[in-house]
Amino acid sequence: MTASNPPRDESLHGPGGPPAPGVRLDSTAHIMSSISNQLAGQLSLVSLSGGRRPAPPAPPALVLVAHGSRDPRALSTVRALMDRVRELRPRLSVHLGHIELNEPLLPDTLAGLGDADAVLVPLLLSPGYHVKQDIPEMAAAAPARARVAAPLGPHPLLVETLYARLVEAGWAARTGTDDAVRRKSAVVLAAAGSRDPDSAAGTRRTARLLADRLGVPVVPAYASAARPTVPAALRALAARGRHRVAVASCFTAPGRFATQCAEAAPWIASAPLGDHPAMARLVLHRYDQALAAPATPAQDARVPA
Repeated sequence: MTASNPPRDESLHGPGGPPAPGVRLDSTAHIMSSISNQLAGQLSLVSLSGGRRPAPPAPPALVLVAHGSRDPRALSTVRALMDRVRELRPRLSVHLGHIELNEPLLPDTLAGLGDADAVLVPLLLSPGYHVKQDIPEMAAAAPARARVAAPLGPHPLLVETLYARLVEAGWAARTGTDDAVRRKSAVVLAAAGSRDPDSAAGTRRTARLLADRLGVPVVPAYASAARPTVPAALRALAARGRHRVAVASCFTAPGRFATQCAEAAPWIASAPLGDHPAMARLVLHRYDQALAAPATPAQDARVPA
């Protein structure tokens, strides 16, 4: 699993600003670099005619759309993810809205944006009713000029996060190379579940991508509304001789479903996806995809990865 790229060191201070307090410019190269950066920052604001350039327009706001949960850890997890997104794209205005259960609710967040442009990125992991109906309807009723991005999954960055969380939980690297261990191993990909066939198809694709990464079977299973359940998937794998089975938590944040699925694990269960750096990169990828697509009030959520 790779973490997000560290922030660029654009010199000892931000472009066009003074040196940070306590920083020593202890070489001629550092001094010249400081002077050059300050001059470049000032000249970038001046047009060829000598007048001051207008400031570049702000990009459309990014609104993270969370489902909402009665578990207080869910809100703190989503806010931590917001912080990571802001670190990666400091000029971007990032907001949060919930479909239900938590404040701020999405309609209130959109009302606060007025008639500004915005991109709504669902923190949901496959297409389903919320992505196809609830979120577009809320966007259409708002004064903001909002477009809806695709859900976070399926996508390789989602799989990257799932893999990292499994490793953190104790998935040994040798599982992929030791034949005897691999023949006994498997993963249940635990997701929320939906009656929408596109949602199940998205979860199955994520399971295939994770199986390719791990080199063992990955069976999608659900907490509600779809089959098989997590316990049923575990029993089926045990019947096939797979007794070293991990549960991969395909949930954005902690909550009742994530807890129930983890408690069913016979071996290890990974933590929810949370604020992993790859998740922040995935949020921005969906934001950029939505901006690059033709502008419509409610874009099709089934955007290719």
